[in-house]
Amino acid sequence: MGYTLTFNELPENIQNWQALPLSLNGCEVVPLDYNAGKTGWIIYGKKLNKTLLSKFQNKLAIPIVIVSSWKIKTYQVIRIAGVMPKNAKEIAMGLGIDISIIDNLPTLQSQGLLVMDMDSTAISIECIDEIAKRHGVGELVSNITEQAMRGEIDFTTSLRKRVATLKHADVSILETIKKELPIMPGLSFLVKELHKRNWKIAIVSGGFTYFADYLKGKFKLDEVYANQLDINHSGKLTGKVKGEIVDAKFKARTLQNLANQFNIPIEQTVAIGDGANDLMMIRIAGLGVAYHGKPKVVQKAKISINYADLTGLVCILSASLDSEG
Repeated sequence: MGYTLTFNELPENIQNWQALPLSLNGCEVVPLDYNAGKTGWIIYGKKLNKTLLSKFQNKLAIPIVIVSSWKIKTYQVIRIAGVMPKNAKEIAMGLGIDISIIDNLPTLQSQGLLVMDMDSTAISIECIDEIAKRHGVGELVSNITEQAMRGEIDFTTSLRKRVATLKHADVSILETIKKELPIMPGLSFLVKELHKRNWKIAIVSGGFTYFADYLKGKFKLDEVYANQLDINHSGKLTGKVKGEIVDAKFKARTLQNLANQFNIPIEQTVAIGDGANDLMMIRIAGLGVAYHGKPKVVQKAKISINYADLTGLVCILSASLDSEG
């Protein structure tokens, strides 16, 4: 049997808790002899401390077994045993912390494949909206983008409609945007951590090769697929897209093709994105994650990162190392 600690005895910084695993129930804390195996769930966040964890457990209204805790950069990660309660996601969102199941995670001990969306995932803008703004058709294009991302209109149709509004835009606009491209916080760390473990990384985007190719070079990515803007001899956009459109089906098919190409089992694949056209690849990947996703995407994806930057994906994958001891 364990002995009872008082809650007040625990330090505010969870990293300094000595008595793990333990059961937390209101102000009662009981150290346990417990082996959680590979199941369970995690909560993580920059501001996750004893006070926030206590609020979370009180709202959950059931005891939780805290198996282990660790830090990923400035993020505190806590692993909890058992099945995630149904109301846990909603409570976590209310407290501004992230949560994820960790059953059947791809493992960082073996080679894997990450397929990322680009706009609003690898970078923090929608490139087409940015081009449109500078070409004077910003509002028009933004409205169509939002409809597409919410899944209200077919992506291919919406892309062609939006690109048509960019006719006669000068290629210098693209060049300026590329030079100022805002990289999503945490991307560099995520890529570095996965490269260390020999993972393959690809961008498969409904955005444009002009920017995806730049990211491929900058981050030494293995593959990029995106839509190609048609540019005439005078350096002006024609308002057309060249070749096959990268839509939801293309993304899902490419994830499968890349897994085959690199000889990586589908269980070792991760797909991450924010829009409706990412849902198909999110569904078929070993781990599918909605990243700061549109409501429809958050609702349909099993796992979503709502508050953390891309470091959150490292937090989730790091649980595979903890569950393997």
